[in-house]
Amino acid sequence: MNTDRKHWAVLALTASLSCGAYAQDRIKVGFMLPYSGTYAALGSAIENGFRMFVNEQGGRLGGREIEFFKVDDESDPAKATDNVNRLIKRDKVDVLVGTVHSGVAMAMARAAKESGTVLIVPNAGADAVTGAMCAPNIFRSSFSNWQSSYPMGVVAARQEGKKTAMTITWKYAAGEEMTNAFKEGFEKEGGKVSKQLTVPFPNVEFQALLTEIAAARPDAVFAFFAGAGAVKFVKDYHAAGLHKTIPLYGSGFLTDGTLEAQGEAAQGVLTTLHYADELGTERDRRFRSAYAQAYKLMPDVYAVQGYDAAQMLGVGLKAAGGDIAKKAEFRQAIEKATIPSPRGDFTISKSHNPVQDMYLRKVVGKENQRMGVAIKALGDTGRGCRM
Repeated sequence: MNTDRKHWAVLALTASLSCGAYAQDRIKVGFMLPYSGTYAALGSAIENGFRMFVNEQGGRLGGREIEFFKVDDESDPAKATDNVNRLIKRDKVDVLVGTVHSGVAMAMARAAKESGTVLIVPNAGADAVTGAMCAPNIFRSSFSNWQSSYPMGVVAARQEGKKTAMTITWKYAAGEEMTNAFKEGFEKEGGKVSKQLTVPFPNVEFQALLTEIAAARPDAVFAFFAGAGAVKFVKDYHAAGLHKTIPLYGSGFLTDGTLEAQGEAAQGVLTTLHYADELGTERDRRFRSAYAQAYKLMPDVYAVQGYDAAQMLGVGLKAAGGDIAKKAEFRQAIEKATIPSPRGDFTISKSHNPVQDMYLRKVVGKENQRMGVAIKALGDTGRGCRM
């Protein structure tokens, strides 16, 4: 009987050690993304892109199996600290991936900085994330708000010959940073932004401001909205007849992932962004085909940013031998990497923001067609970064 007890004790210990080793072999990735509300489709596309790259690698990055955890951030900054702490303290994730809303991303960046958890931002462009809030463990696979909108200001004045403009957006960090960046580029090239209009987030009642635009009659309007808000704004702008006399410009999020719903109203709208439909490269064709096969819909910029967030994690883990605790090796590998993205190769700036081509796009049918490169290899200024 004693022999039997010893035998089962040894087996139990062996099983326990095996389970511990199995759990230890996993890298825990926490998605903190919007799965409901205005930005729900964006969050799903980011997760899809991330998972697609991991699946292409057989479910492992740097030799480690990836385990996923999810929290719906609801695009609500007031809930952001509690939500991110669920992932860090409850689920004990090794890597945070999120988010879309810039206000929520700022809370994530603060938590990542305090805890030392790796954070990869696959969308939110809040300038401070790779500016004043920059840190060795914080990376971005997307863009800064300045980076996405400054080129449209340059194009509108220099190439389109517009002299006056008005801007319109939601009154929150992302909208204000993007419209200010457009203004910077536009006025640097000799234009003048006469007024900057805002509505509370996520309000989609635009009629009063459209009436104000019609009365002012600027040469151009620059808008930042995304998701369902972008659909409503573009359709309202078209319904008001403003498109006939005042061309509408935007950062690419105005028309990315929204064209099916916007329909005729979006035709001819010019935007700038680091991705366009059908770039024509073999790498992008493979990506688009694989994504469509996996998810039964065409990818957009959000899917690309999720895919590249996983690529960046893979680069870091490979250099660290799968050990994310080797922070210096992890960080330095990403800093030195050229990421082979569907958008085109990009590198990482000293503040950990992509240095990338910004494309000029035009809505034709159901595509944001590439018209050319607005600014090549544009890096964010990284204002305030001390790292």
